[in-house]
Amino acid sequence: MTNYPYPMLVRPSMIWTKQSDETFDLKVHQWIENACDSVPNWDKYDVTILGVPLSKSSISTSAASENPEAMRQAWKSFTTYNIDEDIDLAVLKAIDIGDVKQHTTDIHETHQNIKEAMVAMRTYHPHTIPVSMGGDHSITAMLIKGWKQVHHEETIGVLQLDTHFDLRSLSELGPANGTPIRHLIESGIVKGKNVHNIGLHGFFNSKELKDYADEHNVNYTTMKRARKEGGGRVITQALDQLDKEVDTIYLTVDMDVLDISHNPAAPAATPGGMFTDELFEAVQIAGARSKVKAMDIVCLDPRKDVRGMAVKSAVHVMLSFLIGYCKR
Repeated sequence: MTNYPYPMLVRPSMIWTKQSDETFDLKVHQWIENACDSVPNWDKYDVTILGVPLSKSSISTSAASENPEAMRQAWKSFTTYNIDEDIDLAVLKAIDIGDVKQHTTDIHETHQNIKEAMVAMRTYHPHTIPVSMGGDHSITAMLIKGWKQVHHEETIGVLQLDTHFDLRSLSELGPANGTPIRHLIESGIVKGKNVHNIGLHGFFNSKELKDYADEHNVNYTTMKRARKEGGGRVITQALDQLDKEVDTIYLTVDMDVLDISHNPAAPAATPGGMFTDELFEAVQIAGARSKVKAMDIVCLDPRKDVRGMAVKSAVHVMLSFLIGYCKR
C-alpha cells in the first residue's frame, strides 16, 4: 500500500511515538507506536488500536467522547510487563491509528465512518486484532457491521460484559447506546442465541427487555449468578458455547459493568456490579481464545472520574485482554 487507507480517521498526536528501541522495561506509551509520520508497514503489527470518540448518541449525558484521549494519557503510567502472569506485552507490536472523524451534528455520518474504519482494518491488515476505545455503546453495532461487510461469510457471536441488555427499541431511540445488540439482531448480523451477556444486576433493566431477550434466545447471566458459580467459570462456559456456534467472537466491554465504587465515571454507573479484578480476569480469559478476534471498551466519561481510577481501569482492561492474547 502506498496510500494511507484511513481517510475517515484523525491520526494520533506525535506524543505517542515510540521513544525507545529497547524491548524491555518499557512504558506503554513507549511500546504503542502511531501512524502519524508515514504509511506504516502493516505486516509488522499484531494489534491495531482505534479511538472512537462518539458520545452524541448516548441516551444519558456523557463525555465518553473524551475517553480515547484520556486512556492515552493514562497508559503512560503503565509498564508493558505484568507481574501476575510474568508476561511482557512488548513481545507484541501495537499501533495506534488515531480517532474516527466525528461529524458535528450528523450521527449517521459518524456511524458510517466507524463502520468504514473497521472495513479498512480488516481489508489492509486483517492479521491484526482490532482494539477500539469508545465512545458510547452505539459504536459496537457499527464496528461489527464493518467486520461483517468484509467477512460476510462468517457467523459472528458477541460476548458482552454489561449491566444492561442494550436491547432498547431503535424505533424509539434510533441507533443509540442502549440499542446496539438489538440493532445487530434486527439487522440479521448476529443471532440472539449467539449473544452472551454477563454482568446484569439489580434494578437497571426492564422486564420488557428481559422478555425480548428470552424471545430472541439471548444468553445472559446475572452478576449474582456469576458470583455464585464463579466468574471465570461463567466466562469460560460462554466462550465454550460460542466456540461451537460461530466463526468470530466479538468482545464488548461496557465499563458500567463495574460497581459504582470501582467506576464512578460510567454515565450509567450503578451499585452491585463487578469488581475490577473480576473484570480483568474475564477479559484475559477472553483474550486467550483464538476465535475472539476484536474487542471494544465503551461508556466511560473521564469528566466524572475520581483520581483517574476509572480511566486507569479501562487501560488495565485493554492490557489484560492483550495479556490473554499473548497466551494463545
